[in-house]
Amino acid sequence: MKELNLKGISPADTYIVVNKSIITAEDRLILTMLYQPIIGPLAVMLYFTLWSDLDKTKLISIEYTHHHLVTNMQISLSEIEKARLKLEAIGLLKTYFKEENTGNYIYQLYSPIKANDFFNHPILNVVLYNNVGKKEYEKILDYFKSPKLSTNNYQDITVSFTEVFSSVPLTSYEVVNNDIQKTNVQKLAINTNFDFDFLTKSLPSGLDENKIFTKDIKELILQLSFLYNLDVVKMQDIIPICITERGTLNKEELRKTCRNYYQFDNHGLLPTIVYNTQPEYLKEPVGDTSKRAKMIYTFETVSPYDLLKSKNNGAEPTSRDLKLAEDLVCVYKLQPGVVNVLIDYILKTNNNKLTRGLAETIAGQWQRQKIETVDEAMRLAEKEHKKYKKGTVPKTKTPKEEKLPEWFNKNIEKKEASIEEQKVMQDLLKEYR
Repeated sequence: MKELNLKGISPADTYIVVNKSIITAEDRLILTMLYQPIIGPLAVMLYFTLWSDLDKTKLISIEYTHHHLVTNMQISLSEIEKARLKLEAIGLLKTYFKEENTGNYIYQLYSPIKANDFFNHPILNVVLYNNVGKKEYEKILDYFKSPKLSTNNYQDITVSFTEVFSSVPLTSYEVVNNDIQKTNVQKLAINTNFDFDFLTKSLPSGLDENKIFTKDIKELILQLSFLYNLDVVKMQDIIPICITERGTLNKEELRKTCRNYYQFDNHGLLPTIVYNTQPEYLKEPVGDTSKRAKMIYTFETVSPYDLLKSKNNGAEPTSRDLKLAEDLVCVYKLQPGVVNVLIDYILKTNNNKLTRGLAETIAGQWQRQKIETVDEAMRLAEKEHKKYKKGTVPKTKTPKEEKLPEWFNKNIEKKEASIEEQKVMQDLLKEYR
């Protein structure tokens, strides 16, 4: 088990950047077009900032403090740490830590994988598709496709090496090239308790397990089991289907079969991630300090997963609630911040019960009305709720006092928050972190 730095980063903690690869202009394009939709702009900005910290040889930096990162990126230390974890998780960064009087970090930068490898990756490719949608995904894919030029009417006249160069007597010089720079990429680390021993014992007799479960195949099985939530028992059914006549495992068939299993259990959907936050282009401008603006900022900067976890007092959300949140994003195409408003509204007005029928009814309306921003969702929820209450509460009776979301109060929209109120709102924001 790795020893983690549980104290978090402080401004005085130092770091050195080490370049473990050859990072090219093409890598910058891949980072912004392929990685950014998955890890977000702050993580990519942190990568580029660490890259710019390298010296002129692009190999190693001088020692900096994390205050340097804060002032250059204009974001908080907690945001820097979250961005760093995303870079580590996706294989772009490796971090080493030593504690002395202050914390000392070494950040090792790695290259992103090439576009061809990315689009053939069993996890990254699917996550990109789910995050940007079919139309945008196809645009990105078209950008990286190589142009096709027919050579049918041409003759290959390329010469070989031996036709141009002749051999020379060898010298006794021994070439040592272990320290030469080269392109290095890190593979995604999947932590799992997948039982390969159980899987190999379930193989039909007469098959060579070493021929089937090569290192690459094992890695692919781990990635697919994580992506499609397939345990070893389900894999036990899948593997025999994908074995070829030569006694090897067909990778493409394995990926296809795992995907089909998942889609069969999930009404034809592909896996999605409910850890995303509202896209930058749909966020409100920063600067307004009213209570309503603080609530909008909260919904925009936390993921549906974090909001559900907060509502559960820090406990993991139930699989049922997570599945509903996934459906709101994937099926109804609602943005993460809009999903947060919907969840908060239902819990506050429905006695803390997240009812699927009610959620889907509201989601269908918001989808038809093309609600994309948090502010639009809040205004529509407030408007529809007042319309509903007006039509259902008898005029002769005094309506019972009901618990409503704080953002229903329009009077707070332009009212400047007091120092005490601002402290309460900051505590509220921390609740969702």
